[in-house]
Amino acid sequence: MRPISTDRARRAGWRAEPGELRADLAEAGRRLWLPAIALVAGMMLLGLLITHLLGSGWLGRQDAAVDRELAADRTGTLNAITAVLTGLAATPTVIGLTALAAGILRVVSGRWREVVFLALATAGETAIFLLTTLVVHRSRPPVPHLDVAPPTSSFPSGHTAAAVCCYGSIAAVLLWRYRQPVLRAVLPVLAGLLPLLIGASRLYRGMHFPTDVLAGLLLGGSWLTATGRWYRRPG
Repeated sequence: MRPISTDRARRAGWRAEPGELRADLAEAGRRLWLPAIALVAGMMLLGLLITHLLGSGWLGRQDAAVDRELAADRTGTLNAITAVLTGLAATPTVIGLTALAAGILRVVSGRWREVVFLALATAGETAIFLLTTLVVHRSRPPVPHLDVAPPTSSFPSGHTAAAVCCYGSIAAVLLWRYRQPVLRAVLPVLAGLLPLLIGASRLYRGMHFPTDVLAGLLLGGSWLTATGRWYRRPG
């Protein structure tokens, strides 16, 4: 698939044909079911390894120590900043931003492929995360929590994984379709920096261990890579 500008697409009369959405969904399903299963299995095994084998040793002690140190150094200013950062990856934010970006891209491009990519990136990550938490049961860090703890496991960090897939997928579409130097300079930095800041905010607010955040980065990065490879295939 070659990047096509909005003006060129309009001049060429490039509009979605009937059945394009079904075709994109079918193709994505054929190509992504195996990576999805492999990622679910891998995250489950990693979570069980951390919680049952390594959690009582050096790694578990270091995990807890980082959270205690961050909790001891809290300030009002950092509390406010991290509240904003963690809100950037909250479920309503991710859903709303993905829907907005998908709607705009549907109108601009006149096709469904970008919509399917954004939806699969965020919804797929959520499904893999939830399936993982059905098997891996890890309590939240033993420090005061600045947010209400959801009923899911502490492992992996869903906020971190969601940030990778939400902001990463939007940046990937813009970088692939538009080749302006400003976008190519700014978007990779933002897409890479935001998940790191959000993950750090989750640590600071006592909601996750460091290994939870690292696992969230792994989950989000792996699934974004898989869906991105499908998106960039000729279509």
